[in-house]
Amino acid sequence: MSAAATRTTGQDRLWSVDEHMEDILTTVRPLEPIELNLLDAQDCVLVDDVTVPLSLPPFDNSSMDGYAVRVADVAGASEEFPAVLTVIGDVAAGAAGLLHVGPGQAARIMTGAPLPPGAEAVVPVEWTDGGLGGGPVSGMRARSLAPEGAAGQVRVHRPAEARAHVRAEGSDVRAGDLALAAGTVLGPPQIALLAAIGRGTVRVRPRPRVVVLSTGSELVQPDEELAAGQIYDSNSFALTAAARDAGAIAYRVGAVADDADTLRSTIEDQLVRADLMVTTGGVSVGAYDVVKEALSSVGDADEAGGGVEFRKLAMQPGKPQGFGSIGPDHTPLLALPGNPVSSYVSFELFVRPAIRTLMGLPDVHRPRARAVLKADKALTSPVGRRQFLRGTYADGTVTPVGGAGSHLIAALAQADALIVVPEDDTSIEPGTEVEVVLLR
Repeated sequence: MSAAATRTTGQDRLWSVDEHMEDILTTVRPLEPIELNLLDAQDCVLVDDVTVPLSLPPFDNSSMDGYAVRVADVAGASEEFPAVLTVIGDVAAGAAGLLHVGPGQAARIMTGAPLPPGAEAVVPVEWTDGGLGGGPVSGMRARSLAPEGAAGQVRVHRPAEARAHVRAEGSDVRAGDLALAAGTVLGPPQIALLAAIGRGTVRVRPRPRVVVLSTGSELVQPDEELAAGQIYDSNSFALTAAARDAGAIAYRVGAVADDADTLRSTIEDQLVRADLMVTTGGVSVGAYDVVKEALSSVGDADEAGGGVEFRKLAMQPGKPQGFGSIGPDHTPLLALPGNPVSSYVSFELFVRPAIRTLMGLPDVHRPRARAVLKADKALTSPVGRRQFLRGTYADGTVTPVGGAGSHLIAALAQADALIVVPEDDTSIEPGTEVEVVLLR
């Protein structure tokens, strides 16, 4: 049986949430790897292990501004009996042709500068007189190791152990070590490490490009004036923001009227920049034929495996759903219901995992936890439906927010979790342990 035939027969039955999710995740494949410059690779997933080509730091260097010295020359130094050393020059970060520190000598050194030959430790400038030179401090006796007539001197008031204030070569990572493992998401610290070991480019799976569009002749853009029977388009803003939160590069398209030709043309125009398309609205019975007509004939959707199937899922909210592929490249498309809560819940359950699968991430789902229900009365749920209620989660408890209505945007804005009510449960009493999907 062809994929198209399988999709046709699937329209006539009630799909479970898990079946729909499995169908999506077995169809969507990670994007092909590409080589990107470091800053362009931010938030992308690393494809290959990266090993360290050179040790970090690549040489012994100072962790303080101060003086590079020999340990024996400052042994026993104190405020009363400072060690007086000849300052033979400066060592700055990036210096080449280093000075050699001999007996009775010191080199002024800056943070990050290489430790000069002969030196064994660094004394911070706070342990010295700052290299002011001159004779012994009034009222003190100085133990001078500097030759007479030295042009510059420094008094050291404390002894230093070997390697004091020295960052050892390879103390961060050594050549041959694993720097980053395949599958790592590249954030600022990871990009810093790649740059530090000399990598200017890296092979990653790119962030998927997701196009989001709303359908509905009643939709008006924010800041425009509402006429009778019109509402503002919030879904496209919510889902575009959610796609970006999931790691995608998301593009929002203005609301499209309930017209098959207009919808088809808009989708075809957007395919060029889409790795995934998400529509919202027009999947319930009222506008079913218009959206179905538009999505079933976009590009080369009639090829084997193409087309979008509209389904009924055993869930609340979000019963009507659509999934398939369109266009010559078989771009995945998820068609979500138009009610704001339904579309957002559907995004979290189905679209977010699809985005993260495209990115090549191993863990594509939101984290889940067990929590004790904190409520004034029992939660009710229709039999045979997996219900997802909004809630706030804290300290192992979850409190419902708002009701079960799929239009309650204000309640959604307060929620940071979804309370999962299984298909076989029609009532859950306060104090019962429930499963929650954590949204933050």
